[in-house]
Amino acid sequence: MNRLHPFSAVTMALQQAVTWVTIPFFLVVFLSGVVDSVEYSWVFVIVPLGLTVGVSYALAYYYRFEYGITPDTFDVRSGVLSRRSREIPYGRIQNVDVARGVLQRLLGLAVVSIETAGGGNTEATLRFVSESEANRLQHQIRRRTAEAKERRRQRANADANAVESDESSLTDESAVGTSDEMPTSGADPERADAKPADEFDLQTDESDIGAYESRRQRLFDLESKELLLYSFTSFRPAAVAAVLFVFFLATETILEFLVTISQPVGGPADLDDGTTGSYGVLTIVSMINGLVITYVLSVAYTFATYYDFRLGRVDEDFVYERGLLQRYSGSIPAEKVQSVTVTANPVQRLIEYAGLWVETAGYGPDSGSGSQSAVPLAHRRRVYTFTENLTGVERPRFHKPPTIARRRYLVRYSLIAAAIVAVAFGLAWVTPLERWYLAAVAFLVVPPAAHLRYANLGYFVGEEHLVVRRGFWRRRTTVIPYYRIQTVSTRRSIFQRRLGLASLVVDTASSRTFYWATPTIYDIDLEDARDIHGAGRKRLQSALRERAKADDVGLSVDFTRTPDGRSRA
Repeated sequence: MNRLHPFSAVTMALQQAVTWVTIPFFLVVFLSGVVDSVEYSWVFVIVPLGLTVGVSYALAYYYRFEYGITPDTFDVRSGVLSRRSREIPYGRIQNVDVARGVLQRLLGLAVVSIETAGGGNTEATLRFVSESEANRLQHQIRRRTAEAKERRRQRANADANAVESDESSLTDESAVGTSDEMPTSGADPERADAKPADEFDLQTDESDIGAYESRRQRLFDLESKELLLYSFTSFRPAAVAAVLFVFFLATETILEFLVTISQPVGGPADLDDGTTGSYGVLTIVSMINGLVITYVLSVAYTFATYYDFRLGRVDEDFVYERGLLQRYSGSIPAEKVQSVTVTANPVQRLIEYAGLWVETAGYGPDSGSGSQSAVPLAHRRRVYTFTENLTGVERPRFHKPPTIARRRYLVRYSLIAAAIVAVAFGLAWVTPLERWYLAAVAFLVVPPAAHLRYANLGYFVGEEHLVVRRGFWRRRTTVIPYYRIQTVSTRRSIFQRRLGLASLVVDTASSRTFYWATPTIYDIDLEDARDIHGAGRKRLQSALRERAKADDVGLSVDFTRTPDGRSRA
């Protein structure tokens, strides 16, 4: 068993010391002001005591944290007061993610995360190990995972051969009699040449890593132009949280700044002395500045996250690297991919660009769910070609919901517009707000909103794939192989039942689907929904049988080639 890098003890000691000192310090300061029996002088005793406890706990945790690679599992032992031992089978490991921040790269350290299929969180995290150790673990575990897959396939083939042999033996016995020899076809091929556990080479030398890297094939590199386009045409919700956090920390300073810059355009002299119009100017100036700062932060975050993005292929896994300040490297097993989604917002569609995401059956580093970016942004034709060659899907011919669905959206958005007018009318009663009726301009947006909602819906029922398209602000076209479908459910609201409509929800084994939205075929005729439901169930069974016979992972890991084998490069 191995231990983490000694720097882990230092960082953990600092973290625990801060925790065990800060909380008691503020608790004593607070209680000393409200409870007579608590004295402020207790701080001089509690702080050194908390520092000692925090550092001692960190050192004990470091010395009791162990990890190791065994022939069948990756083992982790941790815990100070309560011990925890984890044995993670290689067959369940989905990804070995290596992250290196700026300081970590300077010190030659890395964080290794072990992620398994079906889990929403990281199974094990090694914080920190040396960069060479991180590379060794990543390559060794990937090799063991590939070997586990191969042994599983051999067992499946052996079982199939055993069944055929047994059937053949029964036929022969009925014709010629019973043989005195014991059948050997049921023997496990894995056992024939298997090595005992102590003969496994548990170390990865430079030649193994070099051989692994030599098998890496480049599939996609994010060019500088594409990186800038992606940064400026996408938005990260984390930027909103960052702006709100900064505003919470320095509220007074930021308000004074906003008042100062709003004065030249009619803002108030200060927050206590102003008119309704000047406060309105201050509100508009504040909103504009907030939007600009949030957008700039989003651009910077996206640029830093996807800087030098590379997608490659090693055996049956997709491997990627990305990041400027925080450098990530990981893999996407082809057999874990549940669905593929092409995304594009209105700006990206205008310049004919799109992105490609994959849904996996477990944790993904991009969003904390199963969503991972395969191609952040590229020309639309290139992304469509990637998708077709990756999944083998035929070019979809989308069917749209009936036009009565558009009338439903008109009613829905009209109700929203009426609610906006009602809110404005209510505010006019309790505030100096005048001309509340101008809020009725919201009704002008209803017809185009209903049309855009309707126009971006579609579905295609193929021979091997179900394709679902939805969304205007972020249009998502999801390709789902039938053998990946877990459940198909029909849902009907009260209004849908009155109109004879239904929505079809298609669920896969992903822990959470792309942006927390399950692929759904919205507002189609009830009879069409029933037909799709039945067709999906039948094709699911057929796809499972064919895939079991072919022993296929279902996806092509070389999607830079055309169906006739020619390279797209």
